[in-house]
Amino acid sequence: MSIFASPRFLSRVMWTDAASCAATGALQLAATQPLAALTGLPAPLLAGTGLFLLVYALAAAWMARRQPTPRTLIGVVAVGNLGWALACGALLWSGRLPVTAWGAAWVLAQAVVVVVLAELQWTGLRRSRAPLQGARHAAA
Repeated sequence: MSIFASPRFLSRVMWTDAASCAATGALQLAATQPLAALTGLPAPLLAGTGLFLLVYALAAAWMARRQPTPRTLIGVVAVGNLGWALACGALLWSGRLPVTAWGAAWVLAQAVVVVVLAELQWTGLRRSRAPLQGARHAAA
């Protein structure tokens, strides 16, 4: 059995998503002003997204604990992760904020992490569904 087809794969990915969002959100809230000075990102943006990430981390942890895994919600999360990555790219590309090199690295790191998580979520959804489809066709 592939690791992607493991019954625990999606829940592990969601736990990883929850942990990364909790850590990022907590850091952005606990160190809003120093991060704003270091990154050039506005403090309200860092605080607002930090709070959002903490709330999201709770939702992701809730999904990770559910049996069966809430596949539709995880699909929505994967799309949301891609949206977050696009928003990160748009923020940097727009040039509207005086983002420092550290700020660009902070935003790009978030974009890379959420793209990887989205891909793992989609892969897990596809692979965990494939055996079920095969079983339905065999029973027919």
